[in-house]
Amino acid sequence: MSADNWIWQLDRIIPSTAEDCRDVVEELLDQLRQRNWDERDLFGIHLSCEEALMNALKHGNRMDASKKIEVSCRISDDKVRVEIADEGEGFDPEAIPDPTDDEYLDMPSGRGVMLMRNFMTRVEYLEGGTRVVMEKERS
Repeated sequence: MSADNWIWQLDRIIPSTAEDCRDVVEELLDQLRQRNWDERDLFGIHLSCEEALMNALKHGNRMDASKKIEVSCRISDDKVRVEIADEGEGFDPEAIPDPTDDEYLDMPSGRGVMLMRNFMTRVEYLEGGTRVVMEKERS
């Protein structure tokens, strides 16, 4: 999609704090509400963005306040795109166990990635797992 189709965008580098992460999510959701996005879409986008940002904060930047999180959001008439990058070492998303497998049901890891993949139309990890790109097509 060309940049000309985006009707709203946000590019921000934020400190590794939960408050700054929440502020970005709320700003994105406010913009989507103004454009009358469906509540089911908003729920999935909210959960996915919150999860991706918390992963960047906790797992990527290890709660290190000196490290930053890069956030890029785009909205078109029919799609939202969110890109989040941290300063961590990265990870292999394919190595995360399936949390629905019987042997992993009691383990907390992997659920966020699974939820993001289920709620968003597209989820892709780049740069060794330090950057996630998520897209949601409007219902």
